Amino acid sequence: MTRILYLQNSLFGEDGQSSRMARTFIDGYRQRHPDTEVVTRDLVADGVPHLDLARAGALRGFSDSLDEDQKAVLAHSDVLVQELRDADLVVIGMPMYNFGAPTQFKAWIDHIARAGVTFKYTETGPVGLIDDKPVRVFAAHGGVHAGQPYETTTVFVKRIFGFMGIGDVRFVYAEGLNMGEEIKRQALARAEAEIAAELTALETAAA
Repeated sequence: MTRILYLQNSLFGEDGQSSRMARTFIDGYRQRHPDTEVVTRDLVADGVPHLDLARAGALRGFSDSLDEDQKAVLAHSDVLVQELRDADLVVIGMPMYNFGAPTQFKAWIDHIARAGVTFKYTETGPVGLIDDKPVRVFAAHGGVHAGQPYETTTVFVKRIFGFMGIGDVRFVYAEGLNMGEEIKRQALARAEAEIAAELTALETAAA
């Protein structure tokens, strides 16, 4: 059985284009593997709080002793980390807001990127502690931004997962979604074709 961890980041919920692409991918995967389990984290509707000093103290070891609230923060983080560890495949719906990843996603990262837990520092550099696994990111852009230096989402996502040991990170983009109906239609059609190709590639790799 395959376990998918699905991270939903759109302010529009399941109606967001990034969410729709992600669900198309998941539905296609489940058609091939009906026993697949999907663990969904809606980071907008049921988000992870942003860091403050007390929360960072619990996660980063700034505090010598933890109060009950900080212990709860650490326990929640442990659950999120375990979800990532247990996943065989990570699927992320990723809209772009002001050239970057949604703050909800960054808050999730802040709670799982933990020294000594998901990575460690060594004399020869940092080492990831999460087993490599496929991460497929479905990115929706109102304009055409992929590959531009100001589009920070792609680099950030690949680097932070790589830092934790996950190198198999691939993006499917739907761009120009706010540039007229014909451009939008073409963009979504290209994305759908890429989704089908990703599903085939995963099937081939597993064979």
